[in-house]
Amino acid sequence: MTGGWLRPAVFGAMDGLVSNLGLMSGIAGSSAAASAIAVAGLAGLAAGAFSMAAGEYTSVASQRELAQAEVELERGELRRHPSGELEELTARYVALGVTPKLARQVAGEISRDPEQALLIHARDELGVDPRDLPSPLLAAASSFAAFSLGALLPVLPYLFGATALWPAVLVALLGLFGCGAVVARVTARSWWYSGLRQLAVGGAAAGVTYGLGALFGTAVS
Repeated sequence: MTGGWLRPAVFGAMDGLVSNLGLMSGIAGSSAAASAIAVAGLAGLAAGAFSMAAGEYTSVASQRELAQAEVELERGELRRHPSGELEELTARYVALGVTPKLARQVAGEISRDPEQALLIHARDELGVDPRDLPSPLLAAASSFAAFSLGALLPVLPYLFGATALWPAVLVALLGLFGCGAVVARVTARSWWYSGLRQLAVGGAAAGVTYGLGALFGTAVS
């Protein structure tokens, strides 16, 4: 029941967690000051959230415009070739097991209302509901909020005075475990398996970027 919004929200939060934890770990590995790590985390949060929102807006807007264009093509077909569309709808009902006589009768009744006919044809042929197309603004706002929430977690310890990386790593890994456990609600995996998997992914990202930060920090110092 919650798969429509829960999955993208949780994965957006996990994206923010992993990417910002990795960024901050890389900065910490270069022996930067705590203030520099905090600033990098906040910059990563802002840049990532706006990038995610812009990408999601563009993607969903393009998807919506494509669906609207296809719906308008179908509207034109209904207007130019009503008899052909009637036969097509009749054939669809016959294929579903309705008797030809009843199928034609039902298709005829539906075709009396152009908007209802368009709705049925769009659903059957295009797989879209013209009345329920995705909102680019809602998608962008949701993506922005989810990413920001995830990216904020590893920054919080620094904002409350932490001077070492380990509190940020601990908070981020706990957040990843929680996100993984929540995702298990819409998958076939157990909550502990999904949680541990996300914890391992985040831990690996933090470890690799910390090592790279230490390597590059030594190389350029």
